[in-house]
Amino acid sequence: MPPDYSDNPKKQELASLKELEIQPSTIETIDRALFEYIDDELNIFCSTNKGFKKVPFIWAGAERAFQIKHNRELRDVNGWLIYPIMSIERTGITKDLAKRGAYYAATMNAPDNKGGSMTVARTIKQDKTANFANADSKKLVLDGIGTNQNNFPRKNEKVVYETITVPIPVYLEVTYTLTVMSEYQQQINEIITPFMTKTGAVNYFVIEKDNHRFEVFIDSDYTLNNNASSLLEDARGYETEISFRVIGYIIGADKNEERPKIVRRENAVEVKIPREHVILGDMPEHVHVSGNVPFYRS
Repeated sequence: MPPDYSDNPKKQELASLKELEIQPSTIETIDRALFEYIDDELNIFCSTNKGFKKVPFIWAGAERAFQIKHNRELRDVNGWLIYPIMSIERTGITKDLAKRGAYYAATMNAPDNKGGSMTVARTIKQDKTANFANADSKKLVLDGIGTNQNNFPRKNEKVVYETITVPIPVYLEVTYTLTVMSEYQQQINEIITPFMTKTGAVNYFVIEKDNHRFEVFIDSDYTLNNNASSLLEDARGYETEISFRVIGYIIGADKNEERPKIVRRENAVEVKIPREHVILGDMPEHVHVSGNVPFYRS
């Protein structure tokens, strides 16, 4: 069991801290965020002749051979899809400068092998900062007496920071079309109702993936198509289309990015220009503990 820090709020706060891992955002990140929200968060069921079952949900861009092998329950013995079913497809991507996010600037990546332009985190490197502090503490002299000890209480000016930078985010508007197909009107009613009621009085919700958050807007028009009024011999079917607009962003060029997606840098706290004492004939700067000047070649 974890230790109990209920009597110490400070320790309780430190114990609850944890590192937050963020993966670079790509177009696939936006796709998966919306797909998983509909599949897991909405978790839509409807009435069928086998009871109240979850509606199968597929990505329309997948190959038919993959769909058949991945989930054979989606099709009958003749290869036809079994209704009801939902599918989603990405229908467009727009890079509109008028619809930009909070971070917008013509910032270029750093001109080195690492790159990166936007700082997302900054923390103190405790181990390297302690090394500088201890080194200066041992050389500290008070009232003519050297301290020669670590962790001597004083103000440390040499603090090493680790800065994490990423490429500047590029904001996109991605559109999707969700298609609902069934054989009965009742099933259509049960499936599309959560899309209308989940967001309350507005057509807006937020999706998340890999610690990235994207805004989603549902179009107010629900396209209804059916052949119920037809007297032909075609199989009866109901179809409804729901359109989504996702305001998202991508970071880096995904697998085509030559530089690291997440860059870590440390600042310099001390600049030293070494001298060759032998050539210049300088006396040694430090004295041996015995009080004698150490030997050196002149």
